[in-house]
Amino acid sequence: MSTLSTPGEALPRQPPRGHVRIVYLGPVAPHWDVQSDFGERALIEEFRQRALARLVLLPPHDPQFRRNRERVVRDAERENLILEWDLGIPEEEELVPAAP
Repeated sequence: MSTLSTPGEALPRQPPRGHVRIVYLGPVAPHWDVQSDFGERALIEEFRQRALARLVLLPPHDPQFRRNRERVVRDAERENLILEWDLGIPEEEELVPAAP
């Protein structure tokens, strides 16, 4: 009997390797800060660099922000990190685009 998993099988859930909070600092650059509560320093720093590269010039109301945010979320999932966003606005408002 083989112990290798097939592509359709779910792997056992591993404990998170770290925690990252991405905080919007405001309209003046730099817009973002990446903070961590726990996790291996090298792992968190590499993730921080990738996340900031995607977000560095994007405030949350920029249309490109939504696409790049999804990329950051997928990156955190691949690294098995707990990801938290602090945009400084309630989540309901965050999901509703501003009226023209």
